[in-house]
Amino acid sequence: MKTIAALAMGALLLQPAVTAAQTEGQSLGSVSVSRAAKANGEALPAGTYTLRLLPQDLTKVIGQTPAESRWVEFVRGGKVAGKEVATVLTAAEAKAVAERGMPASGTSKTELLKGNEYLRIWVNRGGTHYLVHLAMPKT
Repeated sequence: MKTIAALAMGALLLQPAVTAAQTEGQSLGSVSVSRAAKANGEALPAGTYTLRLLPQDLTKVIGQTPAESRWVEFVRGGKVAGKEVATVLTAAEAKAVAERGMPASGTSKTELLKGNEYLRIWVNRGGTHYLVHLAMPKT
């Protein structure tokens, strides 16, 4: 019985370290937001950001499995400036939407879409593609 209690206590002591590490996420590299946009309904100024992939899958995305959508954060100066959902695609899936070509592995590109209503940030990290669509503010 003491062994079970000791194991449970050990698990509780380790929990904060695991949670703290998960909140940092994985860097997808530097991206350029060429125009002021909206990320998750909030203003995101133009500029260069580190795009950080959060470890949690989304659970309620209509038409996609949870692994196909992930939250990403736009980080500048060590602070989160915005957060948005990224669609995660394999290289084969990305080819189906790549009308203007895909970014090379380890790079990103920014494109205006649909009558300048959306700004797409496209990151290719090791053959996995992350597409983030930011709404353009109404003028």
